[in-house]
Amino acid sequence: MIRVLVVDDDALTLELHRSYLARLEGFELAGECTGARAAIEALLAGADRIDLVLLDVTMPDGTGVDVLRHVRARGATVDVIAITGVRDAEVVRGMVALGVAQYLVKPFTFAVFRERLEQYREFRRRADESAGAPTQAEIDAMLGAMHPATPVRLPKGLAPETLAVVSDDVRRNGPASAGEAARRLGMSRVAVRRYLEHLTAEGRVIRSPRYGTGGRPESEYRWNAE
Repeated sequence: MIRVLVVDDDALTLELHRSYLARLEGFELAGECTGARAAIEALLAGADRIDLVLLDVTMPDGTGVDVLRHVRARGATVDVIAITGVRDAEVVRGMVALGVAQYLVKPFTFAVFRERLEQYREFRRRADESAGAPTQAEIDAMLGAMHPATPVRLPKGLAPETLAVVSDDVRRNGPASAGEAARRLGMSRVAVRRYLEHLTAEGRVIRSPRYGTGGRPESEYRWNAE
């Protein structure tokens, strides 16, 4: 069983990751932390009880890079999948230098989450089977298991950063109509509706009619927590 520590300062994200992990075979939740300091303490105190960290990159009291620098300096060799909504080249370089080989860019579906975790599980299996000094082919196979076969692409005209903003809004403030979300975000209703419809098609948002407003019922969107 692969024991996973989840680190994120957002309670809804922690809940989502917890529910995702519960749906995967071979993984169990080892603990949760809501900040960088708590993550450092948990990793130093329980390094032998944690196999993998789902590590948020940006937190109010420090970054994922800060966490890794601190625990690596203390000899912790725990595996890490970095979770970020920020595409910053310096951050990525810092995480790579500290041994992070995989990333999950917010927002992501359960399918993407499952793919990354299953790749990691396969990496562990291959590593465990390679007793002694692995051959070049075995090394190549282990590294190949840690990378997705195909990149995740958004439909033309949708930006990952804006998708993350809309996703976060509907998670925190839904159910809501496209117009309500647009007013909160300072965006056009048409643009917000495109993102909400994409999230609906991905299964991350549920669309349903809203009655009682007079005239035609409008659609409202709520986050799918399943």
